[in-house]
Amino acid sequence: MRKLNTKVKVKGKAKAQAKAQAWAELLRLPALFTVPGDALAGAAAAGAARPNARTLLAIGSSLCLYEAGMALNDWADHAEDAVERPHRPLPSGRVRPTSALAAAGALTAAGLALAARAGRPALTVAVPLAATVWSYDLTLKRTPAGPLAMGAARTLDVLLGAAATTGTTRAALPSALALGAHTFAVTTVSRHETQGGSALAPLAGLATTGVLAWRLTRGHTTGRRTAGPSPSTEASVPGLGLKPGRTADAAGSARLNLTNLADPTNLPGPSNLPGPSNLPGPSNLSGSTPLPSAAAALHTALAVTYAATTARPLFHATLNPSPPLTQRAVGSGIRALIPLQAALTARAGATGVALLTAALAPAARSFARKVSVT
Repeated sequence: MRKLNTKVKVKGKAKAQAKAQAWAELLRLPALFTVPGDALAGAAAAGAARPNARTLLAIGSSLCLYEAGMALNDWADHAEDAVERPHRPLPSGRVRPTSALAAAGALTAAGLALAARAGRPALTVAVPLAATVWSYDLTLKRTPAGPLAMGAARTLDVLLGAAATTGTTRAALPSALALGAHTFAVTTVSRHETQGGSALAPLAGLATTGVLAWRLTRGHTTGRRTAGPSPSTEASVPGLGLKPGRTADAAGSARLNLTNLADPTNLPGPSNLPGPSNLPGPSNLSGSTPLPSAAAALHTALAVTYAATTARPLFHATLNPSPPLTQRAVGSGIRALIPLQAALTARAGATGVALLTAALAPAARSFARKVSVT
C-alpha cells in the first residue's frame, strides 16, 4: 500500500512538472527578462534619478501585457503550429486553446489594473499598448504592418515606464524609438524563422544593429543633478580666469557671458593658471554619481555588448538564411534587448539601474537553455 501511494505521488509530481513546463513554453518565460528594462529605461530617460513604486507597477503591468500577448499568439496560431510546430503546447495537447485564451484575457485585465494603480498617465499609455498587442496577434501579424505593430508595442512599453514614474513621456521618446526600431528588425526576421529563404531581412536587421550601436556610442550625457549648487547658479571656473558670469543650464552645457570679456581684469592671467589648489579633490566628488569617464565607459561597454549579442547571428543568417540559423538570430535579437535597454539607461545617467538591467542577461541566457524564446 505504501509503495502504491509513493507511485501515485511520483506520478502526480511528474504530471505537475510537465504541466508547468508546458505553460513555461507557452508563455516563453525566458523572454520575460527582456521586459523590466523597458520601464527602467523609460523612467531614466524621463529624468527619474531612481525607480519608484509607480515604476514597479509599470513593470508589473508590462509583464502581464507581455505574457497576455504570448498566450494570445499561440491561441491565434494553433492551427498553423499544428503543421509547422506540432511540438508547441497547444497543438501537442499539453495546454487547451480555451485555457490559453482565458489566460490572455486575465493577464490583460491584470496589466491594465496595475497601470491604473500607477496613475492616469500610465493607464493612458497601457490601453493603446494592450490594444496593439491584441491587434497584432489577431489581425496584423500576417500583414505588412505586423513588424510595425510589434515595434509600436515595445515603444509604448518604454513610454509606460516614463508615464508611470514621472507623468510625462516626451523625454523618453528617443529611447523608446530605439527599442522599437530593434524590435521591428527582429520581428521582420522572425517572419521567416520556420521556412527561411530570405537573406534580406537579417541583412536589414544587421544594418539596424549597426546604426543603433553607432548612435549609442556617439556620446554620453548623464542628465543627472548632483549635490551642490544648482546648475543655474553663477560660479567662477578655477583655472580659466572667468569671474561670475559663466553659467550652466539644466542640460549641462556652459555659456560664456560676453560682458566679462569687456573687462581686461577678467582675462586669464598667470595667477589664474591651474595649480594644485585648483585641482579637484575627493571633497569635490559629490554624492554617489559615478565619474563621467566611468559612466561613459559603462555606456560604451553596454553598447558594444548589444552589438556583439545580435550582429554575429544576423550575419550568419544573412549568409545562410536556413530556419535554424534564422531562429538563432531571432533568439539572439530578443536577448539583445537587455544590453540595449541597459545602454540607453546608462546614457541617461542612471548607471546603477543600468547595471541592474544588465544583470538580467545571464539569467535570461541560462533559462533559455531550458525553454525556447521563439
